[in-house]
Amino acid sequence: MISAVMPTYSRADLTFVKGEGSWLVNEDGRRFLDFGGGIAVTCLGHAHPKLVEALHQQAGELWHTSNLFHIPAQEELAAKLVEHTFADTVFFTNSGAEAMECALKTARKYWSAKGQSERVNIIAFTNSFHGRTLATVSAAGAEKLTDGFGPLLPGFIHLPFGDHEALEAAMDETIAAVLVEPVQGEGGILPLPDACLKGLRDMCDENGALIIFDEIQCGMGRTGKLFAHEWAGITPDIMAVAKGIGGGFPLGACLATEEAASGMVAGSHGSTYGGNPLACAVGSAVMDVVSDPEFLADVSRKAGLLRQRLEGLVAEHPDVFELVRGSGLMLGLKCKLPNADVIAAARDQELIAIPGGDNVVRVLPALNISDEEINEGVARLSRAANAVAA
Repeated sequence: MISAVMPTYSRADLTFVKGEGSWLVNEDGRRFLDFGGGIAVTCLGHAHPKLVEALHQQAGELWHTSNLFHIPAQEELAAKLVEHTFADTVFFTNSGAEAMECALKTARKYWSAKGQSERVNIIAFTNSFHGRTLATVSAAGAEKLTDGFGPLLPGFIHLPFGDHEALEAAMDETIAAVLVEPVQGEGGILPLPDACLKGLRDMCDENGALIIFDEIQCGMGRTGKLFAHEWAGITPDIMAVAKGIGGGFPLGACLATEEAASGMVAGSHGSTYGGNPLACAVGSAVMDVVSDPEFLADVSRKAGLLRQRLEGLVAEHPDVFELVRGSGLMLGLKCKLPNADVIAAARDQELIAIPGGDNVVRVLPALNISDEEINEGVARLSRAANAVAA
């Protein structure tokens, strides 16, 4: 008999009832150190006082009016995003998949409005993940995402991640945009080198194609800059953001330059809940914290500490781990033994970590995690590795 909740998840046998900073408390009162962050969502940990205050204040005033009317909290958050990024304009959504949908539509609409309706194809890359709508699984193209959901949407060209020659050969007058994650998350924490991002920007400029960055997982301070592409010193034309932008409250956004968004006029896109007062009040509070240069500098410092500790973990357990990769506080432990076994053993040590592609354990702690919690988390991973090896 099917459960009341559709059984589309393979859930761990844990139920959490409370969160405090970098800690989760289960129904038996056990405290788990959270190295997963709800899949890079709770960027400021659980129950951050500034986010709680913003939500409570807005909840007592107004929850929802729809986008038929002006929403002051939405306009405030949009202004902050424009101030701190390449973007001139923002469309708000409830999730990363919706932000990606808007990004894809914006790119195609751009060329249609210019009278070049033949430019509809979007280049994407293997091992990518952009959401679970039909459009976003079509963009990723992986069989594990698309199996049973055909026919898929046309107009996506899939190339090997990092294959410059294949990318150059595919660029023609039908290409509307190139879509890429500066750091692949679900694919196994794979950063695209800065030189590749710069080369991609140059190639798109030569061809006239737009660049869409998916920074749903790697954005909002996760790598030590507000957005990961900033390390390469370039900007996209369109960018999808979600996860950390709401600190745990459902929120996403599609950011674009004025030129890239020139086709998006009244009636071309919409959302009933997107950018509602509750979500934007929380998102604005998140932005106030993570856009602070001193905060981002501390993220980079903590990232150095965490990476050093994880490199030591790999050296200590060469039969369990192969290497560390990633950027900032978005790191991956590539395993020699099944990553699921390592993650289960970590849970036995009251540590939460997240699986990723390529047999990787993703380490995605809160950006405000303490040094002591970093050291404690790696110690628990070490004990988990001992248990798996035994």
